Amino acid sequence: MPDRQVLLERWLNLTRTHLPALAIQHGWPIRLDHCFMRVCLDASLGARWDSVVRRPAIRTLNVAQLAGAVAQAEAIVADPASLPRLNLASLRMRQKA
Repeated sequence: MPDRQVLLERWLNLTRTHLPALAIQHGWPIRLDHCFMRVCLDASLGARWDSVVRRPAIRTLNVAQLAGAVAQAEAIVADPASLPRLNLASLRMRQKA
């Protein structure tokens, strides 16, 4: 498993730069880094992320959880059409959809 710092740098690059750029290109309903973090964490953890890890997640995720979140973000990059469905599922976890 990669080093936590390597994973964290990849996570921040994906959620702060790469996914927001794709959001513009694909007309996604979300564009902000914390929204991508929410979607990826909820999907990778299989639950509302803040019911699994303490806030702030960036400091409290263990290596396996962070690796899962990175993998989920990379899966969205590979399949951009999956983002709206994942976002809706995340919003439903919060009873906002």
